[in-house]
Amino acid sequence: MNFIVLNALLHLVILILIAISAIAALMSKDLLMGVLALAAMSLLVSLEFYLLHAPDVAIAEAAVGGGLTTALFVLVIARTKRFEDEVEAYERR
Repeated sequence: MNFIVLNALLHLVILILIAISAIAALMSKDLLMGVLALAAMSLLVSLEFYLLHAPDVAIAEAAVGGGLTTALFVLVIARTKRFEDEVEAYERR
C-alpha cells in the first residue's frame, strides 16, 4: 500500500479511538473510569498532534491533559464520598 494511504488509515484509526474513549467517558457510571477514559482520549489527541508534525502541542497536551488534569481529577475524586456509602450510612440509623 501507498504511504499516504497508510498515513490516512492511521489518522482514521486514532480518530475513531478518540471518539470511542470520549463516548466511554460520557457513558461511564463510575467517575474514576470516566477520568481514565478522558486521560486516554487526551493521550490519543497528543499522538494525533505528533503525527500532524506539531510536537510542541503534543507535549503540552500530554503534560496538561494527560498528566496534570488527570491527577487533579483523581485527587478530587479520592477526597469525595460515594453516594452509595452515604445512603448506607443513612439507612443504618
